[in-house]
Amino acid sequence: MSFRSALYVGTVSHHRLVPKRHELRHRVYWLLLDLAELAQVDARLKMFSHNRVNLTSLHNRDHGAGTGASLLAQARGHLNDAGIDSADISIQLLCMPRVVGYDFNPLSVYFCSDAEGGLIAVIYEVNNTYGGRHSYVIPASAQRGDDATTRQACEKEFYVSPFMDLDMSYRFRVGVPGEKVSVSVQARKNNKAVIYTSLIGRRRELNDLNLLRLAVTHPAMPMQVTGAIYWHALKLWLRGYTVNNATPSRATTVTIVRPS
Repeated sequence: MSFRSALYVGTVSHHRLVPKRHELRHRVYWLLLDLAELAQVDARLKMFSHNRVNLTSLHNRDHGAGTGASLLAQARGHLNDAGIDSADISIQLLCMPRVVGYDFNPLSVYFCSDAEGGLIAVIYEVNNTYGGRHSYVIPASAQRGDDATTRQACEKEFYVSPFMDLDMSYRFRVGVPGEKVSVSVQARKNNKAVIYTSLIGRRRELNDLNLLRLAVTHPAMPMQVTGAIYWHALKLWLRGYTVNNATPSRATTVTIVRPS
């Protein structure tokens, strides 16, 4: 029996447009975990564990409020706070796994779908390198089908990069994961695009063999992601990018985006 959960292998890209162009592109992979079947995935796989150290793992404290509480319960709570009845909603978390005990996810995405597969809401969970975390809970119209695309927007409420101002807005474009997953984020200031970020991946079955293969082809992936963030920050600084004076957030906070 196969899981509803899966692996996605692909790339993450950043394209800064101002004040100077700067691009980065890295090969990564993600787990797509149906939060209702975590116990089954943990029980059946040897290379994955939930809340325990393994080659790959998911720890509740790495997401949500950071308390170790059920991620499914936390996500349902956010939906209820947004006025969405979460009783019959499926919630899948797209994130990079903890690898041999190390974790860092710049962006994790919770896909919240109804019984027919329509996207009801998306929770975008953003982490910065200062230990802060912020979740944007955004309702969506229940579009269906492999090509259905949901567009969302909100104001930026969380310090992420010392090279990005806080008075900005986000535009998201996302679809329900199928044979591929695609999430794009455009950050805007004064109604002009400043940076485009995207993640695109192709689906693979979640099993021990594929996890072992990815451990070879993408070794120490979360550590590489963290290293790449600091490396590109150094390059931006050397190129003369302005460092803002905002105070880095180390809190865990949530924004509920109301329909306009």
